[in-house]
Amino acid sequence: MAISKDEQKILAARSAIDALICDGKIFSGMKIGLGTGSTALPAVKRLAERIADGTLSDIKAVVTSFQTDNCCRELGIPVFTLNDSAIGGSLDLSIDGADEIDGENNLIKGGGAALLLEKIVAYNSASYAIVADESKSVATLGTKFPLPVEIIGAARVPVEKALVRLGARCVLREGVRKCGPVITDNGNWILDCLWDSPVDPRKMEEEICRIAGIVENGFFTKLRPTVFIAHSDGSVERR
Repeated sequence: MAISKDEQKILAARSAIDALICDGKIFSGMKIGLGTGSTALPAVKRLAERIADGTLSDIKAVVTSFQTDNCCRELGIPVFTLNDSAIGGSLDLSIDGADEIDGENNLIKGGGAALLLEKIVAYNSASYAIVADESKSVATLGTKFPLPVEIIGAARVPVEKALVRLGARCVLREGVRKCGPVITDNGNWILDCLWDSPVDPRKMEEEICRIAGIVENGFFTKLRPTVFIAHSDGSVERR
């Protein structure tokens, strides 16, 4: 019997944590970045279970959102920042989810509006792991799931015009049960951008961040993560 998307997320997260422990990528005393969202949080919970059963100890976590911070504190995982002396600005590993993953393991992230801290944490990690359900695996990025772009609100109009010149269609992300735009943990706005035809995500990541008023974008192309994808048949693909 096929398992649901939510079950796939849990399966991918638990399988990734256990496999990375077996590989020596997750180990006692490590500094680990923990991501945000419906697939990342099951990974946080599995990490807490492996601490509770004595497999791991002295884990220092750097989180990517208020959501993950709350989860870690509830589960008893100590939380630090990259600026703390115990962390020293770099991490051994980060683990997170993704909104789209192409065949070269380039990513779109930011569906949960946490892309800025997610990228800061990921790009300051020695290694990187992604957990996902099978729906996140795609041939090309940015034509189906919109690319999140975090912007300074005062620059919305010129930023939109610059993104349109890059071929994007832009929509300001509106809040749910809140009037007005989504406000990120950093006090910024999100533009969701789609392209009618595939773009080069590596080139576009760089070009978008050259636009004045853009804080960060959700293309993640400068790392080659280990990806764990759970499928509806209950298998987990590692690539």
